[in-house]
Parts: sequence; structure tokens; C-alpha cells
Amino acid sequence: MKNLIFLLLFWPACAQSQALRVAVAANAQFVMEQLRTAFQKQTSVTVESIVSSSGKLTTQIQQGAPYDVFLSADMDYPQALYKQGLTQAAPAIYAYGTLVLWTVGDLPLSKDLTVLKNPAVRHIAIANPAKAPYGEAAESVLKHAQLTDQVKAKIVYGESIAQVNQYVLSGSAEMGFTAKSVVLDPSLQQKGHWIELSTDHYSPIAQGVVVLKRTTQGKAAGQFVQFLRSQTARRILQQFGYRLPKN
Repeated sequence: MKNLIFLLLFWPACAQSQALRVAVAANAQFVMEQLRTAFQKQTSVTVESIVSSSGKLTTQIQQGAPYDVFLSADMDYPQALYKQGLTQAAPAIYAYGTLVLWTVGDLPLSKDLTVLKNPAVRHIAIANPAKAPYGEAAESVLKHAQLTDQVKAKIVYGESIAQVNQYVLSGSAEMGFTAKSVVLDPSLQQKGHWIELSTDHYSPIAQGVVVLKRTTQGKAAGQFVQFLRSQTARRILQQFGYRLPKN
């Protein structure tokens, strides 16, 4: 029944367009815009991106959502899809993400994160660690700083990095843990300030890509995955603060 519901929901879009549908973890929302532009310029293939948390996108794929490619914020979710026979091949790492602490206020930031104990910080936004790898990384950083218990009452969870960003930008949260790729987007570079957190304090955020087995655009999907390894795509990813795997 769930599969039928998804087909009914997405069928009109499928029927009207042959766009390559790429499911994108929220951390890559902004870089995806530039990747899409460059890919379309090279191939003339139209790309439609669907943005959400990696966990939610994985659930949608398991329930039959007609996506062609999945860019996850980790390797666990695409690996699970691969084991379930829902991808054409095992996931490949296309980039490594970096966690930052971001505020649009004036409070000073430091690597020891003591600012989070400041009474002026009433809410700290974190992506739901059960569905978003960046949320899991944020919890690891708090644990390493021995601040988990001290700031527990201040934490507000977003469904994804995108919702964390909304909390910070709206002032609903004075601080938020988000992706470096977000704060480096030109539209946000002048909004507040941020500090990069040591990658020694959380597990590497290896971001995986897979082509989904149900794709009807195998050639275009393969071209997009290959494009992610190109010098053009790697340059764009680096501009947004991603670290790159060796080719």
C-alpha cells in the first residue's frame, strides 16, 4: 500500500518530466545548486533535487520514491539501501563534510564551546542525530567537550540541517551546529559568524552517493556520479568547504 501511495504522489511529476531526480541530504542543499548548474551545462540533462535529512530520504526510497540518485550525508544509509538490493552498486564516497558552530548574534565563539553555557544562549539547534549524521557529529562534539549534561535543556532538534539553519536564521536558536557548506554559501556568508570544529572530535562525515535500482535514467544517473569525480565538481565541493577523497 505504501508503494502505491508513493507512486500516486510522484506519478504526475514522472509523467511530465524526464528530469534526473537526485535526493540530496540537507547539508548539500546549497552546493547542489552549483553542481546542478555545472552538470546541466555539460550534459544538457535537467536535474531536479529533493532535499531532506538522509534518514527521511532513505525511508522514502525504501517505500518506493522514484528517485534516480541519492546523495547521503553518510555511508550508513546508502549502505543499508545497497544491502536491501535497492541500489545498482555499493555506495562511493564523494566528499567529507565538516561541522561548524554558527550564530547570527554577536557572542564570541571559541573552540572550547564554553559560550554554550552563557545564559544568553537559551537554545542550541542540532539536527536529529537519529536521522541526520551532522546531528550525530554535534552530539559527539558536545560529549568530547563534556558539555552534554550542562546544555541538555537548551538543545532543540531540527529534522535536518535545513531546519537547524532556519532556527538559527530566525533567532529561534542563538546557536546551531550546521555544515560548513551552509555557512560558505554566498547568500549566508554575511549572516553572523561561525567556528569550525575539530574533526578529531567526531567521526568522519563521509558522504556517499548511489544510483538507485529503480531509476529509469541509468545513463544520466551514471553521468552524474561520474561528474562528481570531475575536476569541475571537486572544485565546487572544495569551495563549499568539503574535503575530498582521493580519485
